[in-house]
Amino acid sequence: MSYRSSDAVVFSCVVWLLCATVFDARAADFYVDPQRGQANGDGSKHRPWRSLSELFERGLIHSRQWESLPYRSDSRLKAKNPGAPVQPGDTIWLHSGDYGELFISGYYNERPITIAAVPGEKPRFGRVYVRGASHWVFRGLVVSAEARTDDKRQPLIHLDCHGWHGPVHDIVVEDCKLLSAEDSSSWSREDWNRRARDGIISNGARITVRRNHLKNVNFGISMSGPHAVVERNTVENFAGDGLRGLGDYGLFQYNVVKNCYDVNDNHDDGFQSWSLGPGGVGTGEVKGVVLRGNVIINYEDPNQPHRGTLQGIGCFDGMFVDWVIENNVVIVDHYHGITLSGARGCRIVNNTVIDPNDNRPGPAAIRVGPHKNKTPSRDCTIRNNLASALHVLGESMTSDHNLIVSDPQAFFEDAAKYDLRLRDGSPAIDAGSSEAAPKEDILGVTRPQGRAVDVGAYEKQAN
Repeated sequence: MSYRSSDAVVFSCVVWLLCATVFDARAADFYVDPQRGQANGDGSKHRPWRSLSELFERGLIHSRQWESLPYRSDSRLKAKNPGAPVQPGDTIWLHSGDYGELFISGYYNERPITIAAVPGEKPRFGRVYVRGASHWVFRGLVVSAEARTDDKRQPLIHLDCHGWHGPVHDIVVEDCKLLSAEDSSSWSREDWNRRARDGIISNGARITVRRNHLKNVNFGISMSGPHAVVERNTVENFAGDGLRGLGDYGLFQYNVVKNCYDVNDNHDDGFQSWSLGPGGVGTGEVKGVVLRGNVIINYEDPNQPHRGTLQGIGCFDGMFVDWVIENNVVIVDHYHGITLSGARGCRIVNNTVIDPNDNRPGPAAIRVGPHKNKTPSRDCTIRNNLASALHVLGESMTSDHNLIVSDPQAFFEDAAKYDLRLRDGSPAIDAGSSEAAPKEDILGVTRPQGRAVDVGAYEKQAN
């Protein structure tokens, strides 16, 4: 018996749907409630467990662990807690309450296990630390240093590849709120340096961080492993760098980073990267990173305490290879608006970079130049950008259809209020090239709307 190709496709789809149905049928929901949980609870909705930590302490989660430690590249996994009630693919729902510190080590799930807030409720943690583990999803948690009983400046969420316990990979952190404190308006410089925690720190592979709100933190989101996805997060009020991306093939898109507090000697960046190689910093390459649709704002309030100068997208100590930087809005009081020091094959297209004032350092520029070791940048495209200044040095560089913003009022709806959509009659309208331009603008508006692509991150919508 033989199948026509169309029959084979239909048969494959039916098999896939049946498998998916079986998978969904096996997935189970369990509940934890610090207020109503029972000592003899079974994790059901009517008899919830009392705490999340007891699930790990009592071996109630089926997973995998290394056959022996320390971890080696040829280590093999074995079953952990076989027959436990919580299985790969299940969800552990958390009711409101204080959960203390969540520590996960040695749990490599075959399929993701989700730890999530019951809709409308706020489970609160002092810290989440995951080392030597994989395939976990954390959703809707509140992680606050105000819930801590000690004064250690540990990250609020730390995803840690550990030399002894093994790598961390395939973790999702989404829809969470992270904060050192709810209100930092009265903090002194000493308070910022003593109380502000780092937000999310990870050196693992395939880590996804999305739709989280980080507030009053030191460093915001720092990813040094490959294939990171960091999207639609807000980092509000920070004292270090808003975002860091040190791993290859990372995707940083549609994040908002705003309000930098200058309280120490760190050179603060909205986004920062550098390479690591055999000879240390600056002796390697960072490849294939995409920065798309991010908004970086030095300060919203000119009277903000401890207001400093913020570098926008600062990539020093390259080489940076095959990067795409498009549709970003950068508003910083610094000459490093978007800077690549040592770039090869990179594309910087349709960004808007302005300086909020006339003070030094500035004006905010797009800069592509040589590595600190004098290796020239080469084969980069800088196109369709609006910037307060532009400086491009290198070999075989393409720089065209860029406009210098000397009079913001002539370009934007309301530059003083950071509304950088193009106003009627803006010189940027229809002034760009479609070659290598993103098909949509920062708001998802299709390009072009008029006779040609507009310059900058925003496309003027047709009336």
